[in-house]
Amino acid sequence: MNKAVKEIDVEGHTTLSVIENADRFNRWMYNIISANCSGKILEIGSGIGNISQYFIQDGKDIVLSDLRDNYCDILKKKFNNPVVKLDLVHPDFDTEYASIIGTFDTVFALNVVEHIEDDSKAIANCKKLLKSNGTIVILVPAYQALFNTFDVELEHFRRYTAKSLKVIIEENKFKVKKLFYFNLIGILGWFLSGRILKKKTIPEGQMGIFNKLVPVFKLADYLTFKKFGLSVICVAEK
Repeated sequence: MNKAVKEIDVEGHTTLSVIENADRFNRWMYNIISANCSGKILEIGSGIGNISQYFIQDGKDIVLSDLRDNYCDILKKKFNNPVVKLDLVHPDFDTEYASIIGTFDTVFALNVVEHIEDDSKAIANCKKLLKSNGTIVILVPAYQALFNTFDVELEHFRRYTAKSLKVIIEENKFKVKKLFYFNLIGILGWFLSGRILKKKTIPEGQMGIFNKLVPVFKLADYLTFKKFGLSVICVAEK
């Protein structure tokens, strides 16, 4: 990353802890992501393991990773799977991670790339970690118009559209297989809390309500053909 990374990410940890209890939401995201993952998998930016846990429960061959030591320590205490401290834009990436370059069938990063100023370099380094014909799965926040206090506190550089995400994927010579939006109704909560109420982290009560209503939100995505959403997801092949 091109600016100093906070050693302890208080706002990010708080947000992850709130989302940790949203079991329906996490399972929903897991089901969508895991449908595109196979073989030996690397999760970039595992955080405290909110999505990792489902891959592990289902017996997937997955390696976890994070940039921060405190998250890596949490992951090691929670799970028996391998954990790698990984900086996706390390200045000497090829040497630092020589032991894992070209070793994964799938690399996925959920809500990671928006934290990195040089997002194209991040995607390029994801590609290095993949085997030939490997798959990359990227989820990022959607629509710059939704950028608000949440984004500032979480240190996001930007939000994306399907078109802008596709550009950085294709400029790194990936073949896009799927490109779609996720979580349409989540836009309302993000806008209300982050833009209107100026909250700095996701309110626990709001996330609890959201979690209960996940079946409704899934239906909204289905009925709108995943053409709009709070996040955008790209699945592409090396």
